[in-house]
Amino acid sequence: MPNLVNLESVSIGFGGPKPVLDGVSLGVDTGDRIGVVGRNGGGKSTLVSVLGGVLTPDSGRRSPVGGLRMALVGQQTRLSGETVREAVLGGSVPDHEWAADPRSRAVVEGLRPGGNRGLDAPVDGLSGGERQRIALCAALVQDLDLLVLDEPTNHLDVEGVGWLAEHLLARRTALVVVTHDRWFLDTVASRTWEVVDGHVEQYEGGYGDWIFARAERARLADAAEQRRRNLARKELAWLRRGPQARTSKPRYRVEAAEALIADVPEPRDTVELVTMAKHRLGRTVVELEDATLRVGDRTLVDRQTWRIAPGERVGIVGINGSGKTTLLRAVGGERPLDGGTRVQGTTVRLAHLSQDLADLPLHRRVLQAVEDIAERVTIGKYEQTASQLAERFGFPASRQWTPVSELSGGERRRLQLVRLLMTEPNVLLLDEPTNDLDVDTLQQLEDLLDGWPGTLVVVSHDRYVTERVCDRVVALFGDGRITDLPGGIEEYLRRRAALEGRSEGLPRSAGGSQGVPRSATPAEPGRSEADRRAARKEVARIERRLERLATEETRLHEQLAAAATEPDRLLALDAELRALVSEREQLEEAWLENAVD
Repeated sequence: MPNLVNLESVSIGFGGPKPVLDGVSLGVDTGDRIGVVGRNGGGKSTLVSVLGGVLTPDSGRRSPVGGLRMALVGQQTRLSGETVREAVLGGSVPDHEWAADPRSRAVVEGLRPGGNRGLDAPVDGLSGGERQRIALCAALVQDLDLLVLDEPTNHLDVEGVGWLAEHLLARRTALVVVTHDRWFLDTVASRTWEVVDGHVEQYEGGYGDWIFARAERARLADAAEQRRRNLARKELAWLRRGPQARTSKPRYRVEAAEALIADVPEPRDTVELVTMAKHRLGRTVVELEDATLRVGDRTLVDRQTWRIAPGERVGIVGINGSGKTTLLRAVGGERPLDGGTRVQGTTVRLAHLSQDLADLPLHRRVLQAVEDIAERVTIGKYEQTASQLAERFGFPASRQWTPVSELSGGERRRLQLVRLLMTEPNVLLLDEPTNDLDVDTLQQLEDLLDGWPGTLVVVSHDRYVTERVCDRVVALFGDGRITDLPGGIEEYLRRRAALEGRSEGLPRSAGGSQGVPRSATPAEPGRSEADRRAARKEVARIERRLERLATEETRLHEQLAAAATEPDRLLALDAELRALVSEREQLEEAWLENAVD
């Protein structure tokens, strides 16, 4: 059976010196769930736009199967219809009609297009995030063969991301999704495409499998590079033995040595975020006393006292529209309280990263936009110019004179972070800091926040970020209180499930063993004692086998490392490792099924 859609030797360049996609050939088969990752501006959105038929490549061709039913939800989507109902359901469909269709009902109830305003809310005047959510709903209510999504989690809260993952796993539609959300990627994807240097590298499994494979690829590349450098040193030593006039070295040996030196690859541009908060905080950071916040006739926070201590790291969670951004703006002093008082310490140097990129000077160039904040900054013992710092944040000299208006969304977000951190704050307020950032940048951002010496307050739907960099989580449940959650995100999801009156559950990973863990299935009340004894024996047998497999897996990894220069042996060992991992996953499933109290 042919693939649903194929790309054959596709290249597209937009007139730049290097093509964004260079001779890419790949296909999407029935049942595929593919996550697309890569650097900002590296071609991820271009790839899915070509795949979806929105962009025409400069060369090569796109070949869809006849009668393909496909929907593409990009980051810029036009809505058809004057109301949310018309945009999602395709017309003025009465409630009883769409509610009778299980798919439509599940999507409308799960994503709540229109929010509190309902399906009859006008489309005009909606925010970009709301419009994106409606476009996602309009695609999901359809019966499709292929669904292509570009950053679908950007405007969803933690609960919405979980619902979307569960929904996509439950339907048979083939999926290609560009996402920076690593939990979502690891949960949904069974394959991963990495767009790098105009090409697409393909991997089996989700985020965890991709990270492992990329680390192994980097290890092999480092080994090859080390051998290359050793050869270069030997060649150089040979060339330097005695004056040129006393030797009869053939010219090709000189040229070979020069080529080895000249061909050493430039280091990859990395976004290295450096801690700049060097101003000490006093005892008081920000305190909200008996604070009330209202939007229209809704009370978001009702007479709450919240004190943020020096060095505290707090994550704020809640459904869309619960007031997270409003609370963050109130903490930053940008939004006045509707009741109560706000106190800020005299030593506080506060910086707020908002979701809005409007604060960037679009008429300026990258370097000018950084120099507008400061021309020089001291990092540790060293002083750096704005140009040097911009380069450390992933803007090489060739990009520093690019107009800000021509930067991609992720590059603008990165520039926003550079400008923010150049003010040398000691209190950071971050509103959805992960939006539009690629995985590499996210890892660097987490490294920065993980060691941030100041105070941190984060609003994010990215569970990886919240759980890694925050020591405390608070939630807005719509009851006017700021609720402390000792159990973090998991406690939040449990409470939300209880409020909604539904059973709690997390979607099972479609990728490798790095997916969302599931708790062991409790013993059924009607199970006989004999069945329970048999189950315990089976569990013991499985655990013994898992221990042996763990030892065997360690041995295989050691052999893979030793066989780095033997391609045939690497392939054989890799096949053996895949078989072992498959057996281990089956045993883990069997363990879960047989586990008893």
